[in-house]
Amino acid sequence: MSLLFTPLTLPSPRGGLTLPNRIVIAPMCQYQAVDGRATDWHLMHWGNLLNGGAGLFTIEATAVLPEGRITPACLGLWDDTTEAALADTLRRARAIAPKVPVCIQLAHAGRKASSDIPWQGGQLLPAERGGWETFGPSALPQLPGEAPPTALDAAGMARIKQGFVDAARRAQRMGIDAIEVHSAHGYLLHEFLSPIANQRHDEYGGNFENRIRFPLEVFAAVRDVFDGVLGLRLSATDWVDGAWDVEQSAEYAKRLKGLGCDFIHVSSGGVSPQQKIALGPNYQVGFAQRIREASGLLTIAVGLITDPHQAEAILQNGEADLVGLARAFLYQPRWGWQAAAALGNQVEAYPVYWRSLPREAQQVFGPVKVGGR
Repeated sequence: MSLLFTPLTLPSPRGGLTLPNRIVIAPMCQYQAVDGRATDWHLMHWGNLLNGGAGLFTIEATAVLPEGRITPACLGLWDDTTEAALADTLRRARAIAPKVPVCIQLAHAGRKASSDIPWQGGQLLPAERGGWETFGPSALPQLPGEAPPTALDAAGMARIKQGFVDAARRAQRMGIDAIEVHSAHGYLLHEFLSPIANQRHDEYGGNFENRIRFPLEVFAAVRDVFDGVLGLRLSATDWVDGAWDVEQSAEYAKRLKGLGCDFIHVSSGGVSPQQKIALGPNYQVGFAQRIREASGLLTIAVGLITDPHQAEAILQNGEADLVGLARAFLYQPRWGWQAAAALGNQVEAYPVYWRSLPREAQQVFGPVKVGGR
């Protein structure tokens, strides 16, 4: 059996979560929510991906407060209404798929909130077009010429931390298996980490210890109320000289491990238009390997991973413990089936699909039988 299809148990206070394989569907914003509520699009999307053969499915960035949405069409989990919509939609999607563990990414967009949806330009929305006040560690805009965010005071930070806590409680109530705290891609917690966005002069700005303080406080508060698997997504580097980098990320991961972090999902960039990203297959995998070696945490590697043999090699080389895919699953929602066929392994499938396999891939679902008369 290949490593990609070897089970892995993620630790947690409630006793751990065993994944049937090492394929993770990474969170992908859909921009199809209405006032934060999940819709029929999410039912279709989640049902489709839960049938894709992955070992763990991650729900897209889900805002813990209304002003923490990236766009007006982003998913939320901040009140009873958004909880009810998400819980009902997820229940229906899970009912028409194999039993797949589900993770949710809890997020606050910070100064990158109040954006238009990508296919309408993705730029900062003014108030007259439905935009709202944004917040960040400092009054520094994401892009030159934009209105700056409001620098957070103690009350604002406390409200955001409580938003993460409340959303985590709601996630636990609806039976979600894992939470991923979003600390990447230039959103609020990453903004606190990076000296590009954080130029505060109090105990939450300046040196490394101060810049990691608020993200660690948020993580610890979530850990206190959630007993499932809890991890964090980070941008390992800003891709800007003199800013946040992989060595700071490795030290941050060590502190997170001490607070009960169960995994690190390693991405990069997003906090500055000055970033110079060296794109290419596996371009972020080395960051996952460095953080894994330094912290001892289980890591998820992502970044232009599209081929099953490529994913297998990452695991065989000890560069990560799991492999995350996002756009690859949008393009090929049965990527897990195809990977099992390519590597000679098996996945579980909903019985409706048992007769779908081509002749050369008959082993993928195991010894299933379909009869007729």
